[in-house]
Amino acid sequence: MPDILLRGGRVLDPMREFDAQTDVLLRDGRIARIEGGLAAPGKDGKVINVKDCWVVPGLIDLHVHLREPGQEYKENIETGTAAAAAGGFSAVCCMPNTSPPNDTRAVTELIVQRARDKGAVRVYPIGCITQGQKGESLADMGELQEAGCVAVSDDGHGVMNSEVMRRALEYARSFGIPLIQHCEDNALSAGGAMHEGLASTRFGIRAQPAAAESAMLARDLELVALTGGRYHMAHISCAASVRLIREAKQRGLPVTCEVTPHNLMLTDEACAGYDTFFKMNPPLRSSSDQAALREALADGTIDAIATDHAPHSPVEKEVEFEQAANGVIGLETALALAVELVDAGVLTPAKLVVRMSAGPARVLGLPGGSLALGAPADVTVIDPQATWTCDAARFRSKARNTPFGGRAMRGRSVLTVVGGAIVFSEERFVV
Repeated sequence: MPDILLRGGRVLDPMREFDAQTDVLLRDGRIARIEGGLAAPGKDGKVINVKDCWVVPGLIDLHVHLREPGQEYKENIETGTAAAAAGGFSAVCCMPNTSPPNDTRAVTELIVQRARDKGAVRVYPIGCITQGQKGESLADMGELQEAGCVAVSDDGHGVMNSEVMRRALEYARSFGIPLIQHCEDNALSAGGAMHEGLASTRFGIRAQPAAAESAMLARDLELVALTGGRYHMAHISCAASVRLIREAKQRGLPVTCEVTPHNLMLTDEACAGYDTFFKMNPPLRSSSDQAALREALADGTIDAIATDHAPHSPVEKEVEFEQAANGVIGLETALALAVELVDAGVLTPAKLVVRMSAGPARVLGLPGGSLALGAPADVTVIDPQATWTCDAARFRSKARNTPFGGRAMRGRSVLTVVGGAIVFSEERFVV
């Protein structure tokens, strides 16, 4: 593996409180040296001029849907990880709602093998909480962990039964893995296609209240207090949930949470055109919910930005709003939207790195999140001034269901390195 010298970038490693313009040498798949004026590597090495760019630990996405096995017409491991690499992600965690669901060793091992053969970035499988994601009998979490799962979740389905949830927290705790919950009380959400509020009344769309999320979260936090199990809330979307998570952390409970870029950047008013690319679950919330999410992201109540990359084909999206599948893609737009939050003063560059790299690594205990000497050479180079227009037709993902099509963007990954190997680059940065 040839050496790579990243010359003259702004190196940001918040976990080591490091922020300086300097050089970074990658050798044998590791971070070898970080200092100014490093000599060019030998004839087989690469020198990449990254002046005016940020050099940061590889971004990590806690929440993606790669759709393999069983739904490869929407996405597969090869295309999904290519999209991740282009978006600056060196690692992704894939949710278990495949077909069949990832509730057995065989499915996990298939994902691990396919990722090894076809994946551009590191892939960490997440297994099911319950068999078939039916919310009834627990999956064999020990077997899933042995096969490679880093957490368990029934994402797309909240665990409605309180006794099952209690036992799941206890079971996951015995294996030292987090449980990731999709907080949705089905009786309250009742199939609502958007957030319940003035906008849904004007648009005439069946809606669900924010309480459908926060009510389940409140129950779960009491079960966390009872069991001591590690709990991560997926895609937090409303002010009430922010308050509950903040209070839980103040109580010392082992809880974390994530937020999506679309919930940070859009509100329920975006549904005015009945465009199904704005339909997701949890739905886009009110402007006051959005403000609470941004505040919580800034102050650390929210631990991570996660895309909830949910590719769909036109078959699922080109239908009536209420009938359309939930979800949007996000791997290739998340970084630019985070840079937009930096420009808006919501985040600093260092906090962006924490929420998209160190924070996700810490939540699930994954490698990465720092440029410490000797650490695996997972590195993302970001040009914060690069301007571009979101055009889904140019995405590496198979899917096109982005709510940001046509949006003027600023900031993007220009180089992604995984284990010392370049998995994505803009040619103008290689000399």
